[in-house]
Amino acid sequence: MSNNKNLLPRQLGDAHIRLLRIYKVVVEAGGFAPAEVELNISRPAISLAISELESLLNMKLCLRGRSGFSVTEQGTQVYQATLQLLASLEMFKSQINAINTDLVGDLNIGITDNMVTIPQMRITKAFSTLKHRAPQVVINIRMMPPNEIETSVLDGHLHIGVVPDLRTLPGLNYLPLYKEKSLLYCSDQHPLFDQELEHISDQALGQYDAVLPNYPQPADIKQQQKMLKVSATSSDREGIAFLILTGRFVGFLPTHFAERWVAQDKLRPIGEHSRFFHTHFSAITRKGNMNNLILDAYLEELQKAS
Repeated sequence: MSNNKNLLPRQLGDAHIRLLRIYKVVVEAGGFAPAEVELNISRPAISLAISELESLLNMKLCLRGRSGFSVTEQGTQVYQATLQLLASLEMFKSQINAINTDLVGDLNIGITDNMVTIPQMRITKAFSTLKHRAPQVVINIRMMPPNEIETSVLDGHLHIGVVPDLRTLPGLNYLPLYKEKSLLYCSDQHPLFDQELEHISDQALGQYDAVLPNYPQPADIKQQQKMLKVSATSSDREGIAFLILTGRFVGFLPTHFAERWVAQDKLRPIGEHSRFFHTHFSAITRKGNMNNLILDAYLEELQKAS
């Protein structure tokens, strides 16, 4: 790339913002191939977009080839500037939403995986009443790990998130939503399935492979998992379910999520009355947010839902 002074267009349009959004995802995904799924466009299209952005900015943003993917020093600076730009756009939208009493705009929400089967359905009911109340609101949902949701709410990329109460961050407001019970399960393909599972000892249980989550958990939950022989981990509950259903692992699942397989006699709880824990979930928003009528309306509906 030339070292001449970078020449940006006088006005950044939607096409330029699109290129920057693609670049952001590529950097965060660690390459073109892993970015395909999130962007839902082909690798050649991603490559073309990055080349177009590099040409526009007159600089090399990333290196890709047999040695792998890496971001150049200039590319890192452009990534940081992109984050600031996109956050500013979201803040602008929020400010306009606060002015516009007709509730027109976006609600960006991040949710921890596999919560749709929780019987109380407060999130779902609040979506329904918000959409009835404000038909022109666009709801954008991202399914994300809890730590990513917290970060995205703090930096303004998400208006609201739903996460387990694993820790309390000083920059966030918390609205309690759910209390979720989890039990230890084995599948119908597991050697334990036909045994008396209520009184199996920790020593006997420790002989079998177990899958645990690889995200942070409170001390009381970790205590329940100490007796297990950990030989697999997962970033979400769906991954844990996959491995339990192989018949090679035991693991903890939320009762509402496991219920479909329990009803089909494909899963059974191990020590139902002694091996369990509860996880509390809250809706989080950033403290000191500019007034956002859409967010305020959704929080109001969440509080009314039961």
